[in-house]
This record gives sequence, C-alpha cells and structure tokens, in this order.
Amino acid sequence: MPLIILDRDGVINHDSDAYIKTPDEWELIEGSGKAIARLYESGYRIAVATNQSGLGRGLFDLQTLERIHAKMRRAIERDGGMLDMITFCPHTPDDNCGCRKPRTGLLQAINQEITINPDTDWMVGDTDKDVLAAQRMGIRAALVETGKGSRVLRDGVVSRETTPVFKNLQAFATWLLN
Repeated sequence: MPLIILDRDGVINHDSDAYIKTPDEWELIEGSGKAIARLYESGYRIAVATNQSGLGRGLFDLQTLERIHAKMRRAIERDGGMLDMITFCPHTPDDNCGCRKPRTGLLQAINQEITINPDTDWMVGDTDKDVLAAQRMGIRAALVETGKGSRVLRDGVVSRETTPVFKNLQAFATWLLN
C-alpha cells in the first residue's frame, strides 16, 4: 500500500508561532480531515511526522501531546480517515538530534514500521524542512500553502518549479487521486 507522510501543524491543523500547547489550541484545518479520509479510502496508509520542540522547551509535557494527538485522531476518524502512525521529535533545534526535520530520523522510524517506497510515497508539509527531509529520504515532496507554506514560497525557500505546491491538503488529495 502506498504511503502519505504528513507534517502536523500547518498541514492537518492550524499552526501557531506560540506552539500548539493544549488540546483546546489544536484546531483542524477545514477539509484536511476529509482529505485524509479520501486518501485512506483510496488505499493510502497515512503517517504523521512532526517536530514538537515545545516538549523540549517545557511548554507542554508528553501526556498533553498524547491528548492533542488523541483529539487529532478522533477528528480524522469522524471524517472517515485513519492514521497508521504518528512520529514526533521532542527536541529543540539546539539539541542537534537526528530526528528533527530536515533530518530523516522521523521518516526512518516510519520506514521501520511501514516500508517507504520512493516510487509511490509522498511527504506533504508546509516548510522547507519537510521538503528537504522527504528529498533526503528519497521520496516525493509536496508543499501546502497553509501554515507556513505561503511564507516559504514568498521567501523563495521552496520553488514551484521543483516542488508541487497546493493550496491545502484537500487540493493535494484531489490532485493525487485524479
């Protein structure tokens, strides 16, 4: 089965420069749950790879992150979708870990559970870090303009010439499935 790896903040849910620190702050982007459901119903496995430096910064604890992810799973399941796996990096950029995107540790962790196929699999994100992690892992990358995506495009960090760009996750799913 092909695999879609999604970044979380800015792709599935609204992002915040102040971090998503509680389940109450987590808010689904309109249409993203239905997009995940369409991909899932079409035979794609869905995984999430998310940098969560708020853990390392002490802004929330692991139990809170688990509650946020439980809320995310419920919202996606209400729309008919399913997540096969969630991986997260709890480190800050200064920790110099191997799992924080754009490094590939999160994608390697997914690959241990769900074999990644460069011929069929995608990483969808809203930052250059997501795109670079996918490229380093040898899979296709797509950028969505939600979250930080519009800013990344405006600043020229990611080019439309080399990376497919979509308004949101729903537009990506429609494109991929047509």
